[in-house]
Amino acid sequence: MPTTVIIIAAIVIVVVLIFATIVPFGLWISAVASGVKIGIFALVGMKIRRVKPAKIVTPMIKATKAGLKVKINELEAHYLAGGNVDDVVNALIAAERAGIELPFEKASAIDLAGRNVFEAVRMSVTPKVIETPQISAVAKDGIELLVKARVTVRTNIDRLIGGAGEATVLARVGEGIVTTVGSAEKHGEVLENPDDISKIVLEKGLDSGTAYEIISIDIADIDIGRNIGANLQSLQAEANTKIAQARAEERRAMAVALEQEMKAEVVKAKADVVKAEAEVPRAMAEALKSGNLGVLDYYKLENVKADTKMKNDIGNGVLDFVDTKKKD
Repeated sequence: MPTTVIIIAAIVIVVVLIFATIVPFGLWISAVASGVKIGIFALVGMKIRRVKPAKIVTPMIKATKAGLKVKINELEAHYLAGGNVDDVVNALIAAERAGIELPFEKASAIDLAGRNVFEAVRMSVTPKVIETPQISAVAKDGIELLVKARVTVRTNIDRLIGGAGEATVLARVGEGIVTTVGSAEKHGEVLENPDDISKIVLEKGLDSGTAYEIISIDIADIDIGRNIGANLQSLQAEANTKIAQARAEERRAMAVALEQEMKAEVVKAKADVVKAEAEVPRAMAEALKSGNLGVLDYYKLENVKADTKMKNDIGNGVLDFVDTKKKD
């Protein structure tokens, strides 16, 4: 009899321990004490579906205490879809306190889209200031201005899904600053009225298609950079000089080639003359042999050649030099 009692008691203890392991009694008691209507078997069902009951019950307790009407099935479905249940509930509580209309369906959709829905609600209540990097812009007079701006934005809940992020806002603001400075005739005008940049950029509606609403754009700092116009003119002058040098070199090369060609023509002509002169004695010999040229004609020809040579020597001053040497 005592043995049977011990066995029964042991079995009861084991069953109780197993049941206590499966059923989170502490979590169930906290839920019931907080006014959350949930049964023990609902918690067991969560474990069977591999849902951590604490991830559902704890946010449900916060929602109930905040007066929100949220269903456990909705929270569980969002958890199974890979969402962050705690962030969604915190966002719903913050939106309700701030008087922002935010249904559970929209909050869960924003969360599943990869956005931090709680941070988005906070930013819609408390705007965020984001600072642009140093933006280089050049006025029409060629002076570079380095501009930094602070952009105050708040979240647009309706455009969170599919809307562009902070990077797009900063890029558009930078583009607007470059355009505004670039349209100024002189850089001094921008330095005198930096607030004109903010006004013109804000009028462009840069926040369209983004998840944010731009409240204000404030110019934090403007520095004078390089004289881009002078640098460009210097580079252009250097490029023009190189082009002129290249063209001059091309003309010089063409002149050298033409000179070489003319020299080659002269050498060729001289060669032809020498060749022709070499043929003269042979022709004369043939003429004498054939009787076409007499001896008297030959001597007359030699006299003409001698007379021609003498005239050339006189013209060149060679003969006077010879006569002077004889007189000495």
